Amino acid sequence: MKIYSLLLLLLFHSTLKAEDGYRLWLRYDRVTNSRLLESYARQTRSIALTGNTPTMALAEKELLTALSGLTGRKPEITRQQGATTTLLIETASAKLSKAELSTLGDEGFIIKTTGTGAGQVLVITANTDRGVLYGVFHFLRLLQTQESIASLNIRSVPRMKLRMLNHWDNLDRTVERGYAGFSIWNWHTLPGYIDQRYTDYARANASLGINGTVLTNVNANATVLTPPYLQKVKALADTYRPYGIKVYLTARFSAPVESGQLPTADPLDPRVQLWWKNKISEIYALVPDFGGFLVKANSEGQPGPQDYHRNHAEGANMLADAIAPFKGIVIWRAFVYSAEVSDDRHKQAYNEFVPLDGKFRPNVLVQVKNGAIDFMPREPFHPLFGAMPQTPLLMEFQVTQEYLGQGTHLVYLAPLFKECLDSDTYSKGKGSTVAKVVDGSLQGHALNGMAGVANIGTDINWTGHPFGQANWYALGRLAWDHQLSAAAIAEEWVRMSYTNDPGFVQEITRMMLASRETMVQYMNPIGLHHIMATGHHYGPAPWIADLSRPEWNPVYYHRADSAGIGFDRTSSGSNALGQYHPGAAATWADPDTCPEEYLLWFHHLPWQHRMKSGRSLWNELCHQYNQGVEGVARMQETWEKAGKKTDEQRYRQVKMLLNIQHQEAKWWRDACLLYFQTFSRQPIPAVYGQPEHSLDYYKTLRFPYAPGN
Repeated sequence: MKIYSLLLLLLFHSTLKAEDGYRLWLRYDRVTNSRLLESYARQTRSIALTGNTPTMALAEKELLTALSGLTGRKPEITRQQGATTTLLIETASAKLSKAELSTLGDEGFIIKTTGTGAGQVLVITANTDRGVLYGVFHFLRLLQTQESIASLNIRSVPRMKLRMLNHWDNLDRTVERGYAGFSIWNWHTLPGYIDQRYTDYARANASLGINGTVLTNVNANATVLTPPYLQKVKALADTYRPYGIKVYLTARFSAPVESGQLPTADPLDPRVQLWWKNKISEIYALVPDFGGFLVKANSEGQPGPQDYHRNHAEGANMLADAIAPFKGIVIWRAFVYSAEVSDDRHKQAYNEFVPLDGKFRPNVLVQVKNGAIDFMPREPFHPLFGAMPQTPLLMEFQVTQEYLGQGTHLVYLAPLFKECLDSDTYSKGKGSTVAKVVDGSLQGHALNGMAGVANIGTDINWTGHPFGQANWYALGRLAWDHQLSAAAIAEEWVRMSYTNDPGFVQEITRMMLASRETMVQYMNPIGLHHIMATGHHYGPAPWIADLSRPEWNPVYYHRADSAGIGFDRTSSGSNALGQYHPGAAATWADPDTCPEEYLLWFHHLPWQHRMKSGRSLWNELCHQYNQGVEGVARMQETWEKAGKKTDEQRYRQVKMLLNIQHQEAKWWRDACLLYFQTFSRQPIPAVYGQPEHSLDYYKTLRFPYAPGN
């Protein structure tokens, strides 16, 4: 029986094409539902597509590629609507009223069935060719996920103006916190050689509505602003423009000194101001739709205005004034902390930026990480959201999994993104969610947006882990519409990236939705945070206490001692809670009402503290770590069963990665519990898995070549 089952499995896999993941969610394989296949072929048999812009040409090419694959038939495309037209694609379609088009802006679109009987036509229209391209991708998504297109009435407008990827890519092609190979941009061969991958990258982003890409690392290199490199930037901008994507660069604040031979980079010095004006004019002469600058200043050793006793607003405004004539923007990161400041790191960005609210130029956005520490597996929303009503705040999520298992762990991040976006700041009363702050609707900011630190590299499947693609996809979909659910986005991605088989979709979607909570349990349960190894951030090391900056040491965050564990951020401790609106802080302030997922984030509690489960804090910690390990085992079981319904190549790849994840989950559990046990002085209950090695063994582990450092 086992031999027979193995034979069936081999025969099944042999009938499937090898899948290396390069096509992402744009696979366009033949629709398997015969009824829908017939409907799709009939509805797309005659397409009238008007307009001769490069973007409209891309829409036409996408339709030809997609429909040929999905229906097995190359559609007829004409330039003028006729009696037989079934699909009409044009800007400002005469078939729709001006009132319908007036609310779409520059990027929204309408997909609508008009007419009846033999005269029925499906219209995809927008005010611009970019909007049409987005509408075409949405229409093709319906076909890929096998939705009915018999009668449609869809109006879609992005909720955020800026929908961006931040690449932490260096000019030497290394990627800081990159786990999928080298940078996709080969600066050495640019501008003469335009790799097909550049175009495929733009196409994938356009399919999600992503309209901006920051090409360079926030730990910036001034070389990218020199004339030879600006020619390379121009080549990329020219490639991405037809896809509706603007390029942005990171500006090293000390560039006037490093490449301009000035003695200072003081933002109030007229020589510095003139240097930036001239440099910006040079950029726009090459890239007329250049988006602007992203700046990391006075953080982790990066130069900034504080080097000259100026504040962040003075630094940002100098650049903003120089770029304003070209309608460019400045995005100023709020990720700041200093070893010279003894206060809780959680509080530092708030303390520096809130006094500057209302002092930034209108074309400046302050980019704020979702949480106040640093992209933790779970953390409460950043207190800056809701605390700077006069300043547009741009959300910064991390798509690359620096603290979430890096390139080997299957962790679907849409639940994390949604958890933050749906959090209530109470800044203008109940319902003042982070999402409403970020999309500008709460305070009426027309300039708004969301960015994700990219997880993209030269690996054949773009993201290293096949399921890492889902986080890129989720970032784009939520930036367009943050009201989408994590479940809906996961199901879309599974259907487009793997198969529409109902059993597979249901099982894998369920696995993805549970994966982030599972990871929190085996890494950072009950509000623990930043207890990974330092530098490369790979694996557990809660014992580290000898680094020069206190906030780089994990012991700074968990504060375990014989009395208990956790960081007291209430009024009796650092009072970081005081930075939140009372409506948001109220439930966190009392250990009895604080959600247990944030308990040790805000409270230092005794090892015998009674949890809601009835277990002591120590026993609950043991329980959570073991639940995480068991959760990965369940993921393995799910994939072993459902994964066989997909191609062998990705089935084997994910299976091997889940094996690694299971071993590393046990490593996290064993190392952390053994270390915390030195303070609790209590046994690990026998019902749970027992450590495989000693604490000394785990302390000796070294990873000098861990990627992404």
